[in-house]
Amino acid sequence: MIDISETVMQFLLAFLVVAPLLGAAAALPPAPPGLRGKSPEQAVLRHGVTVTGVILLAAIALALGFDHDRPSRMQATTDIAWIKALDVRIHLGVDGISLPLLVLTALLAFLCALYSFFKPPAGPSPKAFVALLLLLEAGTLATFAVLDLVLFFLAFETVLVPMYFLIARWGGEGRRAAAGKFILYTLLGSVVMLLGLLLIGIKAGTFDMVELAAADGRGLTTSVQVTAVLAIGLGLAVKTPMWPLHSWLPDAHTAAPTVGSVLLAGVLLKMGTYGFVRIALPVAPDGMHTLAPYLAAFAAAGIVYGSLACLALARPGAKGDLKRLIAYSSVGHMGFVLLGIATLTPTGVNGALFANIAHGLITGLLFFLVGALKDRYGTADLDTLAGATGAALYGRAPRLGALLAFAAVASLGLPGLAGFWGEMLALFAAFDPAEGLNRAAYLVFMALGGLGTLLTAAYLLIVVRRVCMGGPRPAGEPELADVQPYELAAWTPLVALTVLAGLWPAALLGLTDPAVQQLLAGGTQ
Repeated sequence: MIDISETVMQFLLAFLVVAPLLGAAAALPPAPPGLRGKSPEQAVLRHGVTVTGVILLAAIALALGFDHDRPSRMQATTDIAWIKALDVRIHLGVDGISLPLLVLTALLAFLCALYSFFKPPAGPSPKAFVALLLLLEAGTLATFAVLDLVLFFLAFETVLVPMYFLIARWGGEGRRAAAGKFILYTLLGSVVMLLGLLLIGIKAGTFDMVELAAADGRGLTTSVQVTAVLAIGLGLAVKTPMWPLHSWLPDAHTAAPTVGSVLLAGVLLKMGTYGFVRIALPVAPDGMHTLAPYLAAFAAAGIVYGSLACLALARPGAKGDLKRLIAYSSVGHMGFVLLGIATLTPTGVNGALFANIAHGLITGLLFFLVGALKDRYGTADLDTLAGATGAALYGRAPRLGALLAFAAVASLGLPGLAGFWGEMLALFAAFDPAEGLNRAAYLVFMALGGLGTLLTAAYLLIVVRRVCMGGPRPAGEPELADVQPYELAAWTPLVALTVLAGLWPAALLGLTDPAVQQLLAGGTQ
């Protein structure tokens, strides 16, 4: 869009990876007297907004300087020897697959920092909170920017520690058990994934992801590829999360603070699906072809399971937690992402990448909204919310009710909003999967996915009816604060991008499609 030299582009990408780490370190010392404002706590929260804001501007500049005519080419690349004995390199780059995820991560981190400045989370000192938030952003951005398997693993693991402490120290009831379950599941998955990454690197003689993609599996026997995809896939599936490896997610979301849930759903889950696209698909194509039907089966099961779990939580008298319900909905939505990847077609993988971004925008907004409801009522229990509002959030807080309804219909895949395109493309690809895959089985998976869309609409409309609809505020009940200015500032970008992506899907698909075509073709045009 604008002409930026390659040197500046390299600096911008490196800045995205390094700046959050520097910002996290700078958040820990006492603030200088002139920068403290009303209190040291305010200063460190303002520091978080400033650092994440600068990072977001750098991400936008990177996107503007990106050569949109050649999105399949790695741009802003840096390639420096790091551990020569193992041929591990500091290799960074961005293409049409990773660019949207980098911008999404920078945006959500900034919105979370902005929200926390006005609504600090209850818990220990904000210093550690801001430092952990920035460390989490650094690990996530690095995951999407690095092009070396060892660096990918290190970045992938970096996010575990800050997320653990965000849940364990600033979370709600049951936070320590939820944080322990989160770290146990993800660490065990990561150990298996590391073995798969090492197997590929040792057998292929390189850890460079670009070289491995260009080789298209040459030099790796089918048995090695299957073993590697199985090991790597298990680690990625835990982070995604794929049914039945999802059980850590509802507890983590229920206990996490609002911004923790936003980042967990908005960007951390995307690291798993990104790994499938960036590593498993191009590096071990024969292994993926062998295991793709099993991945599709688990994905379809997850779609239906997540929807049925949400329906059970949404019914009156179930004492269902609204945050837990949205967490289970993520299991279903990410099932569509995995189904698209498992088709091994450009249509399916593009749909998966689109659904990734849409889920980050919509579910991030949903967790912001549920956090606001919990702040106002002290609970996210659906029965309590429906009773406390008199089933009339529209009448008591119309803007909050309208936003909740908007996010719900976007999540159920209403045409014209971002949630529609990814799921539609995934189902369309399942109708005609890659050559050599069992089409009859994929038609069953497609039918299960279609059933999941109906069930998704059912539980989300039940939530809207119970929480939002009804008459005006009953006499004698206290006023309910509607959307505050700082909330509107944090949520408006997510609403606008959800509409924009729904009405103009080519803006995103035009970036991802050439890169996906090249990956599936073995790194050659």
